[in-house]
Amino acid sequence: METTPQAVSKKAISAPEALNEAYHYSKPSSFSRGLRLDIKGITILLISGTASIDDAGKTIHVGDFRAQTRRTYQNITRLLEAEGATWKDVVRTTCYLRDIERDYEAFNEIRTQFFHEQGLNPLPASTGIQAILCRPDLLVEMEAMVIFDSDRGTGTNGGEQKAAA
Repeated sequence: METTPQAVSKKAISAPEALNEAYHYSKPSSFSRGLRLDIKGITILLISGTASIDDAGKTIHVGDFRAQTRRTYQNITRLLEAEGATWKDVVRTTCYLRDIERDYEAFNEIRTQFFHEQGLNPLPASTGIQAILCRPDLLVEMEAMVIFDSDRGTGTNGGEQKAAA
């Protein structure tokens, strides 16, 4: 008996109170801030490159690498929360630095402190890359891959959390 392949449920991730599309990008944007995939009881979140932008999509902390890095972690945290996830669900990050030779030591210090504050063990897999970023005033951009059990419920954009049994 043949079975019909089950479609993968896909939904854009949004956290407009903390993070919006870049104000100067064409509308609608050509990408999602993140994508939620639900596959056979597993949820995968793919967080697009996220940086130090405010709720209007404008760059903040221009010229301050440390502040931009902290804001980037804050923005990713808000995207995770919007889907009922935390940093403990993050399995991989990719970190793009405009000047890796100048900024990697500070980046690693902030990342280590942030992951420690989140109580992560094991730590997510991670890659650091020097890159020309999409705006000249950005010094850091990060993306993340997240995996968790779909039965635990969803965040503010996906419905109510399921009650614990």
